[in-house]
Amino acid sequence: MDVVEDAVGITVFADLPGVSAEKLNLQVERDALTIEAETDFSIPAGLSSSHAEVRLAKFRRVFTLSHELDTENVQAELSAGVLKLRIPKAAHAKPRRIEVRAT
Repeated sequence: MDVVEDAVGITVFADLPGVSAEKLNLQVERDALTIEAETDFSIPAGLSSSHAEVRLAKFRRVFTLSHELDTENVQAELSAGVLKLRIPKAAHAKPRRIEVRAT
């Protein structure tokens, strides 16, 4: 997992090889983000595995999110085994320019 923050939000990258969108469950409840996934690894008939680095078929991670994030507008994309979550900052947490009036 990698988390990158910029001025307008955070982006979470999770490597999930062998996980299809149908076997991926993302939930936000209060200030917690839960990522649950199940791999689709299968050994073809007639073959056996002599070594496997990934044996667990299920994956679950829970992250506590800052109250500065807008959890109503999370965007998720799964491509080539990489999950990308974009969570914007709430309006009150974004930097804003204050205009100065000259009198």
